[in-house]
Amino acid sequence: MSRVLVVGATGMIGSHLAADLLARGDEVTVMSRRGPFDRDPSAVAGLPRLLGDYTDADASPRELEGFDAVVFAAGNDIRHVAEGDDDAAFWERTQSVGVPRFAARAKAAGVARFVQLGSYYHQLNPQWAEQLPYVAARRDADEGARALSDDSFASMTLNPPSIVGADERALRRYARMFAWTRGELDEPALFAPPGGTNYMSVRSLSQAVLSALDRGEGGRAYLVGDQNLTYREYFQLLADAAGSSAVIEERDEEHPFQPDRFIVQGRGAVISFEPDAAEQELLGYERDDVARALAEIADAVGRMR
Repeated sequence: MSRVLVVGATGMIGSHLAADLLARGDEVTVMSRRGPFDRDPSAVAGLPRLLGDYTDADASPRELEGFDAVVFAAGNDIRHVAEGDDDAAFWERTQSVGVPRFAARAKAAGVARFVQLGSYYHQLNPQWAEQLPYVAARRDADEGARALSDDSFASMTLNPPSIVGADERALRRYARMFAWTRGELDEPALFAPPGGTNYMSVRSLSQAVLSALDRGEGGRAYLVGDQNLTYREYFQLLADAAGSSAVIEERDEEHPFQPDRFIVQGRGAVISFEPDAAEQELLGYERDDVARALAEIADAVGRMR
């Protein structure tokens, strides 16, 4: 049994990780800026909580003493940039400087293993980091934390694609999307934008994280993923999971469920890759799990009615 601190455990991915760590017998503590709140995922309700902000430059390493490992699942992305935020300052605080500084604090506290959940863009296409500030910030957070690795501190990054999963809060969004595929909404029209990406279930990602905690190599960045799908194919899987008979068409227009701002590679472009076979074997995560994950979400949405 290990003492594991999960940063970002009140989010969808972090709450699944916390639940899986508990299920295998680890002692889990949640780190969050506030709370607990009634709206926190049920998976982390009642868990020990360390109140703190990983971006706090003045925080002491002492608050992290006693933990064997840290799972960092709090990385901010484009969706977290609020109107009026200075983008450069935001990315510096939450990614390029904030994450390596927090990892250094964990190392100073005697934490032995640090697993960061990053993002696939910069590892898959390093050129994007030269063009897009968000991707550059992810790259710097990844590389900066891994550079701290030595014989006493194994810091590694898992860089996943788009993640399919839901907690209690996300189910409302999926409920609307399922209703949309069944024709129960007046708008938007039933179409998908061109382009696509790789998708991975939160269950598969959690399996990879737990394996990385046990046997991942310090200083490594692991590109993980599952299925390459166009947005039309993904929306069709949504329709199928919802029990809809609709056939989703592709249309070269911005879509509210997949807005252009969230398509880092640009509308119409496709991100496609296969994870390294040896790394997949090392991390031991399941493949071809997206349809199952969507069916599981549909069942959960059905129980909400």
